[in-house]
Amino acid sequence: MTSFKNKTALVTGAGQGIGFEICRQLAAAGAIVFLNDIDEQLAHASAQKIRAEIGNCIPCAGDSGNQEFIKSMVAKAVAQTGRLDAVIANAGITLSGDFFNYPPESLYSVLHTNIGGTFFLAQAAANQMKTQAAGGSLLFMSSVTGHQAHKNLAAYGMTKAALEMLARNLVIELSPYKINVNTIAPGATLTERTTGDADYEKTWSRITPLGRPANVQDIANAALFLVSDKAKHITGQSLIIDGGWTAVSPSPF
Repeated sequence: MTSFKNKTALVTGAGQGIGFEICRQLAAAGAIVFLNDIDEQLAHASAQKIRAEIGNCIPCAGDSGNQEFIKSMVAKAVAQTGRLDAVIANAGITLSGDFFNYPPESLYSVLHTNIGGTFFLAQAAANQMKTQAAGGSLLFMSSVTGHQAHKNLAAYGMTKAALEMLARNLVIELSPYKINVNTIAPGATLTERTTGDADYEKTWSRITPLGRPANVQDIANAALFLVSDKAKHITGQSLIIDGGWTAVSPSPF
């Protein structure tokens, strides 16, 4: 296991699903983890679960798309630990809808959280990391929808493709400070949200070359590697984790 002993990590949108599993694995590897979720009750319950079972986890409830909250969340982590080593911008929202009548409020909400939240979290974290001799690692949460068209997900897919370009562009800005930045692009993944669809696992098992959708451990394993010391020479890259789906891309519809 990659060690994160004496390191500080912050993960947004982590009350459940992929974000929660990333927090769980980071804590198990020795990190002090700051777990963010917009749902205050969920943030506290999830952090408590990790503390009880595995390691050090501190809740940070609030809107990860809000610039002032982002600054306060980063400041809280640094005030308590003196450093910030790994930041995973996992928070995002999906508002599907037909392109021909997609409402402005839905578009701006997706842009606010997915792009604005990630951009300003990266900015706040990098301003701390550049003061540290060891730098740090940033990881953005993209999606296969940033690579392949999905019906009714034009706005969402656009934001995910944008995050991959953001990571690539930030290589120029951040490399002098020993900060690397990458993205992961999960495909179909079994989470609390997707398992609510009775046909989800069956459908994606049929059309995924490896025969099943991902589980949250599959995604978290890759995330931990990319924010670990073992990946410090990897930057500006996007790793697709989809069981081979984008290689063939059959539609789930």
